[in-house]
Amino acid sequence: MSKDFTPDCNLLNLEASEVPWQEQIKHSLKTISDYEQYFDLSTLEIEGFEKGSEVFNIQTTPYYASLADPKNLNDPIRKMIMPSGLETKGLDLSQKDPLGEVKNSPCERIVHRYADRVLFLITDFCGIYCRYCTRKHFTGGGKVFPGKDTYQEAIDYIRKNKGIKEVILSGGDPLTLSNTKLKKVIDDLDAISHIELIRVGSRMPAACPMRLDNELLSIFKTKTPVILMTHFNHHQELPAYTKLKLRNFAEGGVQILNQTVLLNGINNSAALIYKLSRELISCKVYPYYMFQCDPSPGTGHLQTSIKDSLKIQKELWGRSSGIALPTYSIDIPSGGGKTYLTPNFIESSSDKSYLFKGFDGVSAEYFNPDKSLYKEPYIDKEVSLEWANISRTSF
Repeated sequence: MSKDFTPDCNLLNLEASEVPWQEQIKHSLKTISDYEQYFDLSTLEIEGFEKGSEVFNIQTTPYYASLADPKNLNDPIRKMIMPSGLETKGLDLSQKDPLGEVKNSPCERIVHRYADRVLFLITDFCGIYCRYCTRKHFTGGGKVFPGKDTYQEAIDYIRKNKGIKEVILSGGDPLTLSNTKLKKVIDDLDAISHIELIRVGSRMPAACPMRLDNELLSIFKTKTPVILMTHFNHHQELPAYTKLKLRNFAEGGVQILNQTVLLNGINNSAALIYKLSRELISCKVYPYYMFQCDPSPGTGHLQTSIKDSLKIQKELWGRSSGIALPTYSIDIPSGGGKTYLTPNFIESSSDKSYLFKGFDGVSAEYFNPDKSLYKEPYIDKEVSLEWANISRTSF
């Protein structure tokens, strides 16, 4: 395999210079001999190839591999895709299904944890298999697109449950599907009257940005809003070519939000998250979530402590624009759901007031209005019934 897939392709003549995204997948790096053509492997990485495949699939695109420094063992991209002997250590603290998706699956390929939205796992295949993947219990199992009966059962479930307002397409990576299959899914969801929003979660814009072509853009243009949820963890994943692709997609009318995972030794720094956020904003992608790394098998060496993660969030709080500040979140293990964590600025509190101390040490008291002034707002019947429907705890 030759190293033909470089990030610094001729931006003045994209059509002639870029390699089709299908070719990137076809020529993916999977074996130790593939990776040796890009990297000088360490002893720990060689051990990872020997044992890491037992934990999770090994694969990346030539494009994404070319973004990494072949000699720097601390290169962030390298650490996200390179198996390590450390993956087989500390497995006793991991969970096969840390988000509890299996127990919240009413039918195959559907996860219904929150009242008004479902996760639709439309493929188990990814362009790259990140070493910190939270869905190792499902991803890379060779199922790819669901069979006819399984697919129809999932669509029927969404159609029959009118409290579902949003569908999140995930997997695997939805953008590894052909445009024909992806269009069918989006069109089928678009035809369901109570679906108000469709999200497409994908790592492909980072791993294979040439996937963001005009045909894909046209598929996203439906009656129902379709949001692209990208996954960038480090500014090194955003060379000029990737930025151009993202900006073109955004200017084509698609809203793009980004999710980041905090990873030990890769991006666990306020300076790096700030840099990533500003780079994303420059190409019209908006930071959305900054997730705590989930305790899936083989991720112990990549996890940060909640204390350190909160420190990063607090350092960002007073220095970054709110628009460029991702919400720090953690999925409670065993399927407890998502919760947001924020720095604590409350010094003391009482029924009458709260004393706050800001990020730069400025203190001030906020006084509560008198309780006698409190009034319940008027809520009409339609709003009340809708709220009651999504307030159920089981589906």
